[in-house]
Amino acid sequence: MKPTTLLLALLASYVLPLPAMAAETPGAARPAGADNFYRSPTVTGERVSFHNQYQMEVVGTLYRPHGLPRGGRAPAVVVGPPMGAVKEQSSQLYAQKLAEQGFVTLAIDLSFWGESGGAPRHMVAPEIYSDDISAAVDFLSTQAYVDPDRIGGLGICGSGSFVISAAKIDPRIKAIATVSMYDMGAAARQGLNNGQSLEQRKTMIQSATGQRLAEFKGGAAVYVPGTVNKLDADTPAIQREFFDFYRTPRGAYTPKGDTAELTTQPLFSSLVKFMNFYPFNDIETISPRPMLFVSGDAAHSREFSEDAYQRAGQPKELYWVKGAGHVDLYDRANLIPFEKLTTFFQRGLAGK
Repeated sequence: MKPTTLLLALLASYVLPLPAMAAETPGAARPAGADNFYRSPTVTGERVSFHNQYQMEVVGTLYRPHGLPRGGRAPAVVVGPPMGAVKEQSSQLYAQKLAEQGFVTLAIDLSFWGESGGAPRHMVAPEIYSDDISAAVDFLSTQAYVDPDRIGGLGICGSGSFVISAAKIDPRIKAIATVSMYDMGAAARQGLNNGQSLEQRKTMIQSATGQRLAEFKGGAAVYVPGTVNKLDADTPAIQREFFDFYRTPRGAYTPKGDTAELTTQPLFSSLVKFMNFYPFNDIETISPRPMLFVSGDAAHSREFSEDAYQRAGQPKELYWVKGAGHVDLYDRANLIPFEKLTTFFQRGLAGK
């Protein structure tokens, strides 16, 4: 059973894009300040790997600022990528910029994506994604140059909901920030701005479970597109926004071992796992650990940051970036409020 045309249209409205190499949009200019593949001259990065509680390998890039005091212990921040993206997209930019301010940072690939382990590839598994965040805290806590009592979490886009989910049951995450956050559960259940009906949801669930059975019987896996591969006159504005990042040299990246044909596609039969994902339930229990929600005031995803802020306990802050859209805060270094994030983590991870 393959997804219907209706389902593909629905999925395109809320499933986040995945990385792929593609030609630049004809006539498109890279936005001012876009610097996804930034390389800092003042921090050292290295590939690291460790295991989550499911004994799956998690791979990340660990950044340390030059000149860390010998024998000293620095605060640290785990950085999670947009849903379906990899560490080379957005999260390494954030990790390096924070490392320049004295933090040890760790940008990770979520399980089933990029260099991290897990099969089948491109599986949707929010519980495991959240455990990847805690596993990164495990890893950082064992490093001699990290203060295990001063570790924070930063989630970009979909990882914002995964960081919140992890923090609810992991008090070692002392300060939590999100940027351009998507609540992947709400997006799957209701779509953007509650644009998906209950009947449409049920239709997708029925199709996905049918596909799951087909795969159990030995049938071929079916993947669904996130970002479109080509633009036409009918391509929605949100898809065009994602296309400009994931389908052009601005942010396009194909991980080793992946293929260009599949890098834009999550496993359809697993997508319904987001239906059972409620990251904002009990978010108030994170208090008194501080929370910062950053969103562009022109972002199509702003509803999720607003919802989380309203539910969260104190101390909390909702910070609007004037004129910024959702994808602008992936890589436009001239718009991303790095100073705000730095101050937030300096205060939140100040220790006793």
